[in-house]
Amino acid sequence: MRREFKLPDVGEGLTEAEIVRWHVKEGDAVKVNQIVVEIETAKSIVELPIPWDGVVGGLMAEEGQTVDVGAPIIAVDTAEEGGAPTQAAPSQAVPTQAAPSQAVGGAPVDDMVPRPPVEGAVEPGVHGSPAPKEERQAVLVGYGVKTSATKRRPRKSRPTGQPPASQAPAVQPAAVRSAIVEPVVADPVPAQRGVPARVAALAKPPVRKLARDLGVDLTTLTGTGPHGSITRDDVHAAAGSAQPAAPAGEATATSWTAARGPREERIPVKGVRKMTAQAMVASAFTAPHVTEFLQVDVTETMAAVRRLRELPDFADVKVSPLLLVAKAVLVAARRHPMINSSWDEQAQEIVVKHYVNLGIAAATPRGLVVPNVKDAHELPLPELAGRLTALAETARAGRAQPADMAGGTFTITNVGVFGIDAGTPILNPGESAILAFGQVRDMPWVVDGELAVRKVTTLALSFDHRIVDGELGSLFLRDVGQMLEDPLRMLAWS
Repeated sequence: MRREFKLPDVGEGLTEAEIVRWHVKEGDAVKVNQIVVEIETAKSIVELPIPWDGVVGGLMAEEGQTVDVGAPIIAVDTAEEGGAPTQAAPSQAVPTQAAPSQAVGGAPVDDMVPRPPVEGAVEPGVHGSPAPKEERQAVLVGYGVKTSATKRRPRKSRPTGQPPASQAPAVQPAAVRSAIVEPVVADPVPAQRGVPARVAALAKPPVRKLARDLGVDLTTLTGTGPHGSITRDDVHAAAGSAQPAAPAGEATATSWTAARGPREERIPVKGVRKMTAQAMVASAFTAPHVTEFLQVDVTETMAAVRRLRELPDFADVKVSPLLLVAKAVLVAARRHPMINSSWDEQAQEIVVKHYVNLGIAAATPRGLVVPNVKDAHELPLPELAGRLTALAETARAGRAQPADMAGGTFTITNVGVFGIDAGTPILNPGESAILAFGQVRDMPWVVDGELAVRKVTTLALSFDHRIVDGELGSLFLRDVGQMLEDPLRMLAWS
């Protein structure tokens, strides 16, 4: 029996995900709970297990494709009760030339697996894939989609050597003809004069524009993309191998591209980066931000870090200045609870949280993520160090789960690791404050009336001015700074 595994909602209300990598291929045997695919949601990369034993009947989504939640992504042929999984050839599993009456009253497998359509037709929205012979027409919402019995009349004139209208691929509606991949056909006039027409080429609109800009004839290229479509690389390769000689002293965009590569690059905004962009825009234009800065002598903190590294309790964890910054934030949040709160717009209330889910911003190749340590205020220092280390490693590997990034109450962003002194961080949505920790460097500093070289850093605190006024923000930042100047204050104020 063929079963289709549909993309689940692995987060909180997520609507789509991108297929990152398949772990199986058609014909592979799979077991219950075997990981078959990695997907990227708007929050993280997630591995999905299959819920059945059987044989992979087909992959219904390609790597790099964005799929809506609830859409089938893989078909599995499972064993019926008392039987064994069977793997049928594609021509046996699905009849290729079934009549419309057979599509309704045929075997159950015909109802569950779509038939391969007429060869050469184009499925709406799919790059060069086949489509059903019948045209699909949009009808009223809630009443499904019906197939049309009308046929387009043949053209009055057609190039010689081409099949008649009854044998040509079904013509798609206008909405389909403007799909992602469109054919580029040479002028049929030569064929009318007895010269064979050139072969049509499949190319996306941006690729066709790039070809026009570079002066490349798409009909002379052989595509290397899906279903023979022409890609940007194909166009660049053709432009680089056959560049016309430019006049002396005249620099053209084409010659520049051939020598140095493309002048522009377009990166799709999706997944984590898309979610981050939406969150930052919502935060920046919802909460009135205020940022305060404080330079701190952290010489004693750096000495304390070196001593902690020598203790047996910290032998298996990473001890960095960020650990003591996190501890100082937790202590200061207990002294000033309003800093650890959120604004409830609907209820018109301020929600003060007497717990701290401490978020640490982490830069990953797929975008910025902010996983958080749950109930960080209750953890002893060695356990806090271990949790921070594990959180950072998981986030950088792209394995942070949506639950790891939900429910944060306060965030620290360590811009110092990039050699930055300070900045104006944007609030993580739902939080009232965020602290930026700058690089620690040697600076001249006045100590007991004398000039000395000390370890100095800059702290930048951004806060929501609807909740945190200037006095509260200043008191909180001052307390964090004093604890970093003298780490013993953490013990005194804990």
